[in-house]
Amino acid sequence: MIITGRGIAKGTGSGALLVSSAPISFLSGVDPDTGVIVEQGHPLEGKCIAGRVLAFPCGKGSTVGSYVIYALRQNGKAPAAMINAEAEPIIAVGAIMAEIPLIDRLPVELSRLKTGVHARVNGNSGELILDSDL
Repeated sequence: MIITGRGIAKGTGSGALLVSSAPISFLSGVDPDTGVIVEQGHPLEGKCIAGRVLAFPCGKGSTVGSYVIYALRQNGKAPAAMINAEAEPIIAVGAIMAEIPLIDRLPVELSRLKTGVHARVNGNSGELILDSDL
C-alpha cells in the first residue's frame, strides 16, 4: 500500500513502524545515548526508536530537540525515518541535520498505522509504502 504525503527531509529509510498517539519531546523525552523514550507517562515510554520508522503527531518542547535528533544519529540510535501528522520546525530541522527522512500530511490519520508493520519512507517523494493494508 502506498500513501503519499509531503516530503520534508530527503532520503529513504525503512523498518518496523513504531506509532505514538502523543507528541514527542526529544529534549528530556528521548535518551540520545540509547534511543529509548524516557518521558514518564508517554505512550512509548521504555521503547527504543533506533532503526524504527517513528510515527508521531508532532514534536514538542525546546529547540534543543533538533540537536538531540542529530545526537541520536551520531550515536547510531536514530530512527530510520519519521512520519508526522504536521512537522514543525524543531523536528524538521533535526531530521534535515541528521539526514533522517521525514514526511508529513498523510491523507490518513496516524492512528490507523500499526506498530510493527514494515514501512518504507521516501522523503523525496513524500511516499509511505506499507507491507500491509491499514
